[in-house]
Amino acid sequence: MPDTNLTPEEIRLRLKDQPFKDLLNHYPEALRSSSPRPAAVLIPLVMNEHGWEVIFIRRTEVEGDMHSGQVALPGGRRERTDESLTAAALRETHEELGIQPKDVTVLGQLNEFIAISNYRVTPFVGTLPWPYPIRKDDREVARWFTIPLAWLADPANHRVEKRTLPNGMGEVAVIFFENYDREMLWGLSARIITELLKVLGLGA
Repeated sequence: MPDTNLTPEEIRLRLKDQPFKDLLNHYPEALRSSSPRPAAVLIPLVMNEHGWEVIFIRRTEVEGDMHSGQVALPGGRRERTDESLTAAALRETHEELGIQPKDVTVLGQLNEFIAISNYRVTPFVGTLPWPYPIRKDDREVARWFTIPLAWLADPANHRVEKRTLPNGMGEVAVIFFENYDREMLWGLSARIITELLKVLGLGA
């Protein structure tokens, strides 16, 4: 099991030194009808007596939203009022969980991903003091919880399965983590986490 007790500076340096990758797109171009829209998410890291943990949310059930009810990282699309993608990630995190942007120390970012919903997603990694008075927005967030980074880094806790794309466009590899605290992390958020683990030297 790799040592996940990295210091914030070690995390910052590993994010800075990661090789640039072109857009991480696992879907055929024919699946998109337009250019992907910019979005950003935050990977919130908190330190407790067990080491680093990642804050996740489970979205509320919303009719017509393909991502509703799913486990996710806080974040969303970039609005015109957002000065940057970083600002978008921090604004969305504040709206969803009540975490003040000034309380987040952004350590760096990962390469961009394309979501099946046609968003171009930039993940940012940040830390915040813990414990923290999280106040979720019940309209957007059904529940928030944390998963230890060491558990996420254990290869026994996730698997890859093939899923069929719509309209006969072939198959795509989808990452599923085992249930943790009655929740399942899968899809784009799971792929982002496995990429973070690789960058930090904690996963294959």
